[in-house]
Amino acid sequence: MVTPDSQQDSPTNYVALFEHSARMRAIGRTIVQVANTDATVLIRGDSGVGKEVAAKAVHALSPRRDRPFIKVNCAALPAGLLESELFGHQKGAFTGAYRQKPGKFELADGGTMFLDEIGDMAIALQPKLLHVLQDGEFTRIGGSERIKVDVRVVASTNRPLEDAIRRERFREDLYYRLNVITLKLPPLRERRDEIRGLADTFLRRFNTQYGRQVSLSEDSIEALVACSWPGNVRELQNLIKRVVVLDNAALILDELAVSQPPAARGAPLETVAPPPIHGVVAGPPMAAMPPPHRPHVSAQVLREAAQRAAINAEREILRDLLHRVRWNRAEAARLLGLSFVNALFAHLRGSMALFFHPSRIIRVRTSGDRAGPVGHSSLAPHHPPAPHVGQYSTDSAQPRAYLL
Repeated sequence: MVTPDSQQDSPTNYVALFEHSARMRAIGRTIVQVANTDATVLIRGDSGVGKEVAAKAVHALSPRRDRPFIKVNCAALPAGLLESELFGHQKGAFTGAYRQKPGKFELADGGTMFLDEIGDMAIALQPKLLHVLQDGEFTRIGGSERIKVDVRVVASTNRPLEDAIRRERFREDLYYRLNVITLKLPPLRERRDEIRGLADTFLRRFNTQYGRQVSLSEDSIEALVACSWPGNVRELQNLIKRVVVLDNAALILDELAVSQPPAARGAPLETVAPPPIHGVVAGPPMAAMPPPHRPHVSAQVLREAAQRAAINAEREILRDLLHRVRWNRAEAARLLGLSFVNALFAHLRGSMALFFHPSRIIRVRTSGDRAGPVGHSSLAPHHPPAPHVGQYSTDSAQPRAYLL
């Protein structure tokens, strides 16, 4: 007996998904041409456009169809776990490695390895993948034995790898090794002519799988075609599956009306006028109102405002602390976790900030001030000014703190 899953994995079923438009038929012909080779394939496109379906089509139409098809999502695991997942590890290679574990490349020997979201792979792991692509061999983590495999690699990405190369987040040599055959899958909003065929394909598949007899009205089909589908084919497939499972074809119109704003459905924004009020003349429609004035605020202004707020906060905290310890500088320094008493006032980054106490005056100077008494201080004749502390940069305009 042929199950729905086996029907979905058949080569004929995959080819049917590329027959709903001239653009996709050209991609389908390329898949047929490269499937019986060992050439590496790089599939590019937005999330949900069908990159995994294309990868499975390459495998299903190849001589490796009876061997494993192994998928690894490079974005789902951190670099350390991804390396173990791909190449395996020896017993005791790291904490928690209680037994030897074969990697996905070993399990895919003779078949196809699908590296999903290859653009998210850590750059530290990319040389090892490049070595596998070049020489067909690798070593497990913690091992020394070279393991040879015969694996056809198909990779996919929704990121512009050229930008990642310029930012040094993706190796250029790995990019050229992967980019032997490129399949660029367009988003569904650029393939509206195949939405009707895809919806019919998914409807027949899920009706068979769940034993339903759901059909779509012409209004529902037109609503599907008008939708912009930000989630692409995956979103369309999930919607049809939900309609079949719930046995409610009218759900399409309801869901699209709620989840899609008018602009996303391709409809023009309507002009909304305020309701009439007795004795009040209605103003212009809301869509015609000018946008609110938003004054330009530069990044420099925001930084200066943040610095002023931080300085004021530090002053208040230090003022309260000094009052709480009765102006005992040693105790204040201890509470702040400072090693030296004089470093206490290095936290006062404001210029010419005065803190008055009946017995002394504490003043934070800028580096341009001349060291010496400030105002009236009973300590000035007996205690010379302390060396400056708390210099924050070599800029002469930066404040330096003096204790008087």
